[in-house]
Amino acid sequence: MLTSLLFLLLGLVVLLAAGECLVRGAASLAKLANVPPLIIGLTVVAFGTSAPELVVTIQAVAGDAAGIAMGNIVGSNIANVLLVLGLPACIMPIAMVVPKLKRHAVALLLATAVFCGMVYWNGEVGLPEAIVFTLGMVAYFSLMAIEARSGHADAALEAEGILVEKPGIPQTIALTALGLIGLPIGATLLVTNGSEVASLMGVRDEVIGLTVVAFGTSLPELATVLAAALRRDASVSAGTIIGSNIFNMLFVGSAAGYVGTSTFSETALRLDLPVMLGATALITGLIFMRRDFGRTIGLLSITAYVAYILYTGLWAGAA
Repeated sequence: MLTSLLFLLLGLVVLLAAGECLVRGAASLAKLANVPPLIIGLTVVAFGTSAPELVVTIQAVAGDAAGIAMGNIVGSNIANVLLVLGLPACIMPIAMVVPKLKRHAVALLLATAVFCGMVYWNGEVGLPEAIVFTLGMVAYFSLMAIEARSGHADAALEAEGILVEKPGIPQTIALTALGLIGLPIGATLLVTNGSEVASLMGVRDEVIGLTVVAFGTSLPELATVLAAALRRDASVSAGTIIGSNIFNMLFVGSAAGYVGTSTFSETALRLDLPVMLGATALITGLIFMRRDFGRTIGLLSITAYVAYILYTGLWAGAA
């Protein structure tokens, strides 16, 4: 079991490093090809927040470990709100009164309603759900395009730490190649060993997806939000989480549906999805009430996340 756990963690490290390389390589390649910042902002930033989740999900569904795939989507969305926003808020309150943030909050509510509605309808994500999620993703891309035309694309790239000036060709090729090679390797290590660890521990595959994988794939967002909080840049903090959660459900969820059918367990329907709904209600409620994500809420969020992880792993995770 120790060997499987070590390889699982190795897969996570490889996955995150490869995702970072691919995003930076793709941004550099687009700049070398004189692609407008509008297009780079829409595609690179969007893909950058979801690349690890996407590859893990496809690998998991294709490898008959759908529990890890669905657990990753739901668990990442829970971690993004309760942990990724909660931890920086304990250091410095995060303002939720940001121009144009309400429309993205509405988009998050709609995406969550569509995702959960489709899942509760028949307990799975398959081809019909994938088509609906794709239509939702197209609608959200349209919203992003409208805002990007207002000059926010370059700012979005800078928020992700992506340089917008033209880089050297060798560096671009190297970064892109490392990303393309590393992502599937990391995902394979993560999914294969994650399933083995779940089997040895006697827990559902979903538990590994909800905990270890979800936490790991949320680390890039945590780094971005921590940096933004220290800069007092609330638009990046809240916007990063909202965008990431929408992409997880619609973009990554649709990919899972096109690859195969993923069934949700009774525990996921009874516990995990309601927790995700609660996390979504928290962030959108604060935005609409024009309330800061302050230290008290941050501390309560972290406490709730730790309690949820402990309950999931110790009591609700039996296979």
